[in-house]
Amino acid sequence: MSLELRFQSASTEYQKIQTELASLVENRTRLDAQLSENEMVKKEFAQLTPSNTVYKLVGPVLVPQDQNEAKTNVETRLEFIKSEMSLVSCPS
Repeated sequence: MSLELRFQSASTEYQKIQTELASLVENRTRLDAQLSENEMVKKEFAQLTPSNTVYKLVGPVLVPQDQNEAKTNVETRLEFIKSEMSLVSCPS
């Protein structure tokens, strides 16, 4: 294989890896933001009393939601985000 073809092949491979890296960084940044947001919500939930009402945004409407259900949803979301972060951190 000529030097020019090897260089072109290496350049193409480098661009492919660069694109992959940019995608991974974007995904990791998005997951970091989601993790931070959900951890903040979890801290706020810890301060609630049983008489507080929790609302969920459904489209343009705020709908009352059971506190325990909301807390469970946030916990589940946190677990999911953490598992996704481990996949982004250690791609196979």
